[in-house]
Amino acid sequence: MNSPAVSLIGAPTDIGAGARGASMGPEAMRVAGLAEALRARGVDVLDRGNLVGPSNPWLPPVDGYRHLNEVVAWNRAVHEAVHAELQGGRMPILLGGDHCLAIGSISAVARHCREAGKKLRVLWLDAHADFNTSELTPSGNIHGMPVATLCGFGPRELVEIGGQVPAISPKVVRQIGIRSVDPGEKRFVHEQDLEVFDMRYIDEMGMRHTMELALATLDAHTHLHVSFDVDFLDPVMAPGVGTTVPGGPSYREAHLCMEMIADTGRMASLDLMELNPALDEKNRTAQVALDLIESLFGKSTLMRK
Repeated sequence: MNSPAVSLIGAPTDIGAGARGASMGPEAMRVAGLAEALRARGVDVLDRGNLVGPSNPWLPPVDGYRHLNEVVAWNRAVHEAVHAELQGGRMPILLGGDHCLAIGSISAVARHCREAGKKLRVLWLDAHADFNTSELTPSGNIHGMPVATLCGFGPRELVEIGGQVPAISPKVVRQIGIRSVDPGEKRFVHEQDLEVFDMRYIDEMGMRHTMELALATLDAHTHLHVSFDVDFLDPVMAPGVGTTVPGGPSYREAHLCMEMIADTGRMASLDLMELNPALDEKNRTAQVALDLIESLFGKSTLMRK
């Protein structure tokens, strides 16, 4: 992969989550040495510091949404920051923070693709489909709703952030590693024909075949966005998340996933979400996430011809 110019953007909030602590995720990745590791790979890295937004009021849901106004404020800030980096020709890496922030991030990427005349492919690496709505959600936590919101199913204040409704079509999304979906959400995923490679599919077909399908038809005009929720990983190796689900990809399966993404040379933006140091063990999960990001940027055991 040609070394891109990368900008780190911290979004220290757990505003859409059900557990406190993801607000410390950006600093945990800095402590793990993310900028230094990328620079060691020849990447031009700028750390833009942290975005600022409202604090978490920790209130119950209103009309099916927890903290909607605060979530909107944070996602608008993310949208503007990510779009500015893309306009400047840099690759934004959003350091979350909970996964509701992908609404701002991906809507900015979709806006950039419309402006640049590019196709978009979104890889959603997660234990959860995040395709809930206010009617379907059992909790009201908006970190369970970002994919549905991006596809136009959400409150007006969020679905309109990118300037076009819907921001994306379900057809541009490939979900990988899914193993926890609420019953109503499951029906909705099928109705919208979301392409999901769940853990049973990976168990049966293998990560290589899964990624070949997920990355099929990428070309020079495709912007590949990776939205990496750390709970994608099996909690045995990555305990520092608020919503652990057993049975995720193994360490090597996760690395193969990242290495095959790197091989395409198409990744142009990245979210790293839901890292929760308050639930971690000596920053172990941040270190695993760092190892995987290095693979995303071309680190491998041997030089590939």
